[in-house]
Amino acid sequence: MPLIALAIAALAIGFEQLVQWKYGPMGIIAFVALSIGLKARNSVISGIGAVILVMLLAQSG
Repeated sequence: MPLIALAIAALAIGFEQLVQWKYGPMGIIAFVALSIGLKARNSVISGIGAVILVMLLAQSG
């Protein structure tokens, strides 16, 4: 079980670094808001994070 948790944490950190590298600090803020909103089951915070990420993805495409 600890090995699975470690692998998931490594993937999350890797994804976070990828978002920061590609979309800068605003991407990290959006990713953190989305993940905090999902963990807290707060639809407003997760919605804000999702909207920011979508705007960043649409801007780069």
